Amino acid sequence: MQELNETQRAVQRSFRDFVDQRVLPQARNIDREQRFPMDLFREVAALGFFGMRYPEDAGGSGMDNISYALAVMELARGSLSLAATCTMQSLMGTHFLHRYGDDEMVERFFRPALRGEKICAICMTEPNAGSDLMAITTHARKTEQGFVLNGQKTWVTSAPVADFFTVLAKNEGLDGLSIFLVPADTPGLQVGKPIEKMGVRGSPTSELSFADVHIPLNHLLGPLGGGTTSLREILVEIRIMTAALAVGIAQAARDEAVKYSAERMQFGKPIAAFQAIQLKLAEMEMQLETARTYTLHVAALADRQEPRHKEAMIAKLYASEAACEICDQTARIMASYGYSTDFCAERLLRDVRFTLIGGGTSEILKINIAKEMKE
Repeated sequence: MQELNETQRAVQRSFRDFVDQRVLPQARNIDREQRFPMDLFREVAALGFFGMRYPEDAGGSGMDNISYALAVMELARGSLSLAATCTMQSLMGTHFLHRYGDDEMVERFFRPALRGEKICAICMTEPNAGSDLMAITTHARKTEQGFVLNGQKTWVTSAPVADFFTVLAKNEGLDGLSIFLVPADTPGLQVGKPIEKMGVRGSPTSELSFADVHIPLNHLLGPLGGGTTSLREILVEIRIMTAALAVGIAQAARDEAVKYSAERMQFGKPIAAFQAIQLKLAEMEMQLETARTYTLHVAALADRQEPRHKEAMIAKLYASEAACEICDQTARIMASYGYSTDFCAERLLRDVRFTLIGGGTSEILKINIAKEMKE
């Protein structure tokens, strides 16, 4: 198992205490009320989470990937709705702005986002373009003043509350995608009604449409047509992050199963004393620890700048599938109580499926892993 240094342990303790004291008491209501947890979002910002990945001279703290993964795990243990929104802010929503934004854009958008004063989102998926991003039809036409965007996006996390968007679009005559920053108050940009979801209901999601949206030249993030390459560069981090989200919610389910099985009495003894339950608990522990260990292993590879493309896919695939199994087994152990909204097992069972989607579906990942296999 990856041995943590003192800084990493301190990060883990800090976020663990925050989750225990502030997030867990609110997690149920966040889901029931389907509300964006703005108060907790700002508290996460105060903990420095949004700047963990970025260097100090950019307003961040320059932490390593292991520390970031540990923080993500803790947030997901408390509420996947909160964790999904916060990881979007800390990674995909701000990455390209940090890398390509000019001084004016950094001061206007990036630094306020690190402080939690502005909320950001990334717009990739379209009604007919999910795993196949090259099927994107949103396009940007270049003009003397800048660009004009037209098209539609869907499944945009944080869209109803976002202050600005990072948008992937095509340009005429170019094979690749380009990346643009679009403020939420830009004329022609319309945010659709929130999408009703099975789980992660405190993380608002909606469609987005662009009808002759004019943006200035400096809102192009990176070279024209270079967005595909830029996206690949952070895909490993996205998959490590998604694996960490899966580990966090799996930990929450495992903890609930252990607690319930120790308290639930049947035939004169706790059900944890029955071999059938012990076998389930042992399987859950094995899956959880394997997912955690491998995810941190891949994070360590990223910190050392070692090859990790295939490894990140394996981590995301295994962790998300294991988390789904652990949440399901927890609900089975709790039987009728696992079906009740009075217990968190029901919410975890709904929320965990979110981890199957982000960073690539299991089927796509298996195909890509097979392509990476060499003798």
